Amino acid sequence: MKPTRTDGIDPAARSRSRRRALQAVYAWQISHTPVDQLIAQFAHEQDMDVADLPYFEELVRGVVKGHAELDAALADCLDRPMEQVDGIERAVLRIAAFELRDRLDVPYRVILNEAIETAKRFGSDHGHTYVNGVLDQAAGIWRQPELAARR
Repeated sequence: MKPTRTDGIDPAARSRSRRRALQAVYAWQISHTPVDQLIAQFAHEQDMDVADLPYFEELVRGVVKGHAELDAALADCLDRPMEQVDGIERAVLRIAAFELRDRLDVPYRVILNEAIETAKRFGSDHGHTYVNGVLDQAAGIWRQPELAARR
């Protein structure tokens, strides 16, 4: 049975949107394809009909448009320049950073969990531990009120 929420958000559709956004952002990092063309390419994939397409578009547009600002915001949490972070982990970090900073309606624990699970699925063997460490620090900075309320 699908989880039901009173706010109308389908968590499984959001998860699929994040996974597809990861693939789109990763492709953009390699090719620098214009964002409208990139979204059009992915919007016609077979599983996008069960994803949250507007959320996918928001993530991709937000990361592509704001990647320099997101990278700068993450810099203090990284142990190396963003360009030296593995491409999959870099895309995961950028998407999660966008959500942490710009989607305050999404709980930070959901963002971190989704990022870690996505990094486990698509990233290098221990990439998810790096993603976890970086995002844990970032959440501590950007979501301080939310973290304090949980204590």
